[in-house]
Amino acid sequence: MSLLTLYDFPLSGNCYKVRLLLAMLELPYQRIRIDSTTPTATQTPEFRRINPRGQIPVLVDGDSTIWDSMAILVYLARREQRTDWLPNDARGEARVMQWLAVSENELLYGLARARATKRFDRPFNLAQCQQEAHAGLNTLNLQLEQSPWLCGETATIADVACYPYVHLAPEADVSLDEYPAVREWVARIETLPNWVPIDA
Repeated sequence: MSLLTLYDFPLSGNCYKVRLLLAMLELPYQRIRIDSTTPTATQTPEFRRINPRGQIPVLVDGDSTIWDSMAILVYLARREQRTDWLPNDARGEARVMQWLAVSENELLYGLARARATKRFDRPFNLAQCQQEAHAGLNTLNLQLEQSPWLCGETATIADVACYPYVHLAPEADVSLDEYPAVREWVARIETLPNWVPIDA
């Protein structure tokens, strides 16, 4: 089996999702750093041949190239046949996909963009992003008051997908004080076997 190659940037929350799952699955890989804070870094003809969207992360596995963090999480769970991380029954898979959608909507447009504005001077409306961040956190908190993990009694890639930007909420100037169930969930994730911090 070929060695996995990850095109990523250490400060990217979306890249962190992939590195976190790779660590938890104990999969060796090599990293190629792409500084996504430089607008042209992912727009070169060479890189756009790898990912026509011109974004990171990108995972290369032999002759397979997978882009988009959600697609990569699904790919890795299926590649390793880890139905604990991604159930293969219709109901279980749909529950995971619901939270992947939250990670790509409320958490992206809220927490991720607020962080990008504060940390990387991106031109988003900070107040609006923070408002959306609180809407997403409230959604998470409501679920996590009912179960320890987003999809029930065990962690799945849904938790891996939603965790990074929640964990990085202080960098978005968004407080988690109002969301006790979310804070407890963040702490649980950080006790999972092979958890790694974003700067590992």
